[in-house]
Amino acid sequence: MQFEKSKAYGKIANQLIPGGGHTYSKGDDQFPELSPGFITRGKGSQAWDLDGNQFLDWGMGLRSVCLGHAYEPVLDSVRKQLENGVNFTRPAPLEAELAQLLVDLVPCAEMVKFAKNGSDVTTAAVRLARAFTGRDMIIRCLDHPFFSVDDWFIGDTAMDAGIPQSSKDLTRHFPFNDAKALERLLEENNGKVACIILEAAATSAPVPGFLERVRELATQHGAVLVFDEIISGFRWNVRGAQHFYGVTPDLATFGKAMANGFSLSALVGRRDIMERGGLDHPHPRVFLLSTTNGAETHSLAASLTTIKLLRDTSIIEENWNVGKQLTAGFNRSAQQYGIGERAKMAGVEISPWYAFYDASGKVDMALRTLFLQETIRQGVLIPYIAISASHRQAEVDRTLEAMDAALKVVANAIDKGSVEGLLTGPVVKPVFRKYN
Repeated sequence: MQFEKSKAYGKIANQLIPGGGHTYSKGDDQFPELSPGFITRGKGSQAWDLDGNQFLDWGMGLRSVCLGHAYEPVLDSVRKQLENGVNFTRPAPLEAELAQLLVDLVPCAEMVKFAKNGSDVTTAAVRLARAFTGRDMIIRCLDHPFFSVDDWFIGDTAMDAGIPQSSKDLTRHFPFNDAKALERLLEENNGKVACIILEAAATSAPVPGFLERVRELATQHGAVLVFDEIISGFRWNVRGAQHFYGVTPDLATFGKAMANGFSLSALVGRRDIMERGGLDHPHPRVFLLSTTNGAETHSLAASLTTIKLLRDTSIIEENWNVGKQLTAGFNRSAQQYGIGERAKMAGVEISPWYAFYDASGKVDMALRTLFLQETIRQGVLIPYIAISASHRQAEVDRTLEAMDAALKVVANAIDKGSVEGLLTGPVVKPVFRKYN
């Protein structure tokens, strides 16, 4: 494959845009040198780059595309709405229609507020919790990689430049599946914690009793429990991971999959908390969310169609089976090549992840880069795995073949003790790091 047009355009983009793009996880430092720099179009599970190369896409727009690129039923609803305009001087009926659908489906949802991205709604949840409790401190789950672009979260990461120390001091963290660590934090900061925010599941499933204990501790300490369902929502289950695991938070945030790639997010939750952002209460007003484009009607229409399709079909159930096959196939190939301890796919089967390790058990980014490079050579773009309705048996079979070929090269590198001569260009890096 050739990527000459992407390379040339990348030089232009990096002169105009910090990092060359508008999302860090799409950056050049996240992909091998031999990879598509720019995607020009997508259809179903397929994507085409600036050089005309075609790929089987598993990244699916940072996990936002749950049905498929340019999915016709969604496009039909969007086209119809575009004819009527997308943004008006007063609310559109679609806002209440979609809000009602969410209230009908999501266990914790009694009221709904829309925005455009996950950061908007997670930060709105934090502000709302602080107003409701009269407290300032936030406790977030350390193992969940991203919550918001805002200071309360970024200040608690390695990439904290530009964040005031006063903001950093107000966030604490605890490991996932460690309820005792959370309990210690709450006791050490008794009466100071506004909210506990975590994903119900991310890189691993909750151990039995963990989420239930988090729910108990939040209630016991008077803290608002927030589930970030930006990723899990409408993937684990159409009613959310909170329904799937049987634990109801006070507030929850949704995004990504809810509109099949169109920009929309939602904060939902208990009425007595959510109404603080409205007009019918005697408390100090909370500037919750007020976005010019938060309820653009074409995105609402896309979401209505997307969620109803997920509700009324077996798409989600089939997606779980796809994840199961990918996980088993990756690990089978790794074992076959004798690198089962150095290359693993694990996690919740609806959202599996893979990782590579050096001889000491530490994450090996060089091997990851080599794997990405080799799957791209096979026409498969798989920086992570976001299963959609457009990924079915043919796509699974092709991906297993590509992963097998890539793992054979990785095994060669492990045998040699180096990626030298196998890898073109620099090693990919974690997003959250202190320096470039």
